[in-house]
Amino acid sequence: MPRSKPCTWCACLRLLALALALPARSAEFREEVDVLAVLPANNSYLFSIARVKPAVEYAQRRLRAEPGPYAGFTFNVRYENSGCGNEALFSVVDRSCGTKPDLILGPVCEYAAAQVVRLASHWDIPVVSAGALAAGFSDKHREYSHLTRVAPSYLKMAETFSKLFQRFGWKDALFVFDDDKEERNCYFALEGVHSILDAQDYKIDVLDVHSREMDAEEVIRHVYDSEVIIMCAGADIIRDIMLAAHRQKLTNGSNIFFNIELFNSSSYGNGSWRRGDKYDAEAKQAYAALNTVTLLRSVKAEFENFSMEVKKSTQKVGIYNHHGGENVNMFVEGFHDALLLYALALHEVMKNGSSKKDGAQITHRMWNRTFEGIAGQVSIDANGDRNGDFSVMAMTDQEAGTFQVVMNYFGVNETIQMLPGFNRERFTLKGRHHMSFQENPSESSGGLGVSAVTGIIVGALLGTALLMAFYFFRKNYRITIERRVPQEDCNIGKHRQLREDSIRSNFSAA
Repeated sequence: MPRSKPCTWCACLRLLALALALPARSAEFREEVDVLAVLPANNSYLFSIARVKPAVEYAQRRLRAEPGPYAGFTFNVRYENSGCGNEALFSVVDRSCGTKPDLILGPVCEYAAAQVVRLASHWDIPVVSAGALAAGFSDKHREYSHLTRVAPSYLKMAETFSKLFQRFGWKDALFVFDDDKEERNCYFALEGVHSILDAQDYKIDVLDVHSREMDAEEVIRHVYDSEVIIMCAGADIIRDIMLAAHRQKLTNGSNIFFNIELFNSSSYGNGSWRRGDKYDAEAKQAYAALNTVTLLRSVKAEFENFSMEVKKSTQKVGIYNHHGGENVNMFVEGFHDALLLYALALHEVMKNGSSKKDGAQITHRMWNRTFEGIAGQVSIDANGDRNGDFSVMAMTDQEAGTFQVVMNYFGVNETIQMLPGFNRERFTLKGRHHMSFQENPSESSGGLGVSAVTGIIVGALLGTALLMAFYFFRKNYRITIERRVPQEDCNIGKHRQLREDSIRSNFSAA
């Protein structure tokens, strides 16, 4: 009996120590976090405050309701208008005159994000955004060091095209895009594709079309010189180009056509050929050759409840979904997941004895990890960018004119998954050596016409005249060439620089 007393005392001491430790452990995870969401107030944006706020509030409720280390976190979110421009920077500066926020959500627009992320990185504040998708933000070593992107960047989308080019043996591409000179979504999207394909030595041509001045026939002239046409523009522009291509018999497999659907907003994709006009039947035939690259949608049961709540909230403020999918796009989904990701990182940092003010450590805790988002698994790479999963849609029912996913690309392991609707013939080039532009495709020639004979006669006369001119001006030929070459070299250099500037950006203007 006397020997049992020390054991009893040891047990009591252990229980006392455990009891004393429990309150401290619970208090460790109690924290108020000051969040500044910098988004546009204008509801024409798919990532406006009114659209994103319900998603953030849903994430807050989810973190409070679930038992665990995140229940003690209180997120005090304040929304400021970014305006997709300088207003974003002004809002952050004004808001930070007193106490700086612990976390910044957004901005989305490239030029607004560039300024805010630079400032936040200097202030050691984590920035988590479902935007800032341009290639320039991938350099996290200096001014964008505190940025984490919870939506796949344009470079991630470009990996899809890189894999397709390798798989099907394509050699060159024509980029057709509409640069609005403001948000420049298509500009930055194809900049990402350009940087990847150009680094792999594919031949690339670039054509910037303008919605008010776009000449579909002029676009088609450029199509003849390229195997793959990658387009990023409004639905009406895409339709006009596809109609022109179909009339020139370029939709029979001689070219591969892609359209980039940027944000799962249902602007393009299934049914985009239909307008209710006299060209619908022709457009449906043309779109049988169009492939659409968009984000892969893998949703789980909880996503349906999330989608319904977001829809109800946006309708209360007068935002109605007329296109089936715009209420819950990748931005809305992304900002929900942004709060979850930050909570995970904050918990780990506090567990290791640091605080919410250690922005650099919190940022790096968000990188190189996988977690469960509202629509499925989210994977963030070692550079703080979300790995992208993308789908290729094609018209599989030409009678009905409907599209379905035929291929998926998974960014984590860089693999392509072929689905039952896939048809390799659709992605195989055919008969390109026979291609030539026809001014009027409805007419054909059975031999040398009047214009051809006239051309031969005129050519002969011009040849004779040139020989005579060469004889008389022979002495002046050398000095003329010597005078022209420096000027031509200068012009060629300028043209090359302008062309590179048209598709590349280092954010010097941001």
